[in-house]
Amino acid sequence: MRLFVVVLPALVASTAALGFFNGNPQKGLGSNKDLKIPGESPLEFCANKEEDGYIEIKKVDLDPNPPVPGKDLYVAASGEVKKTIEAGAYLNLTVKYGIVTLLKQTADLCEQMGEVDIECPVEPGKVVFTKTVELPQQIPPGTYHVEADVFAANHERITCLTATVQFKVPQGKFFSGDL
Repeated sequence: MRLFVVVLPALVASTAALGFFNGNPQKGLGSNKDLKIPGESPLEFCANKEEDGYIEIKKVDLDPNPPVPGKDLYVAASGEVKKTIEAGAYLNLTVKYGIVTLLKQTADLCEQMGEVDIECPVEPGKVVFTKTVELPQQIPPGTYHVEADVFAANHERITCLTATVQFKVPQGKFFSGDL
């Protein structure tokens, strides 16, 4: 779950509670090109949430994109830290399934970054990370929306990321005796 918090915001909606499939192509939903984070992922910056200049996200790639239940998800991200990120930084994470909120929690950002071998304090400079995440085979069909609103210890916004992914029932699988 913790890695999902880092990666789903690096994937944000492959990024949490997941139950029943076999690899039908999934669909990333609507995109606002002005908010879209460069790269092959459904990640976007949150609308109307001003950032305080801590980071510049250059690119986030997911493979496969969109994520597929039961397949490993490879995440590669690059960017630049502009202001030091110190202990006490946190993120507010919300995961929704359709309109139902599955998860709403605050997590320690430095602890989450430890999952991708980045430690606080994070000094200004270039940052690159890669991670492979094993996605469960069973992911309930539906639309997942994830938002990660990230703050420094002084409550200045570092960034806000969002993504929406739709998982569908694989054709011919629902009544195949898998139940």
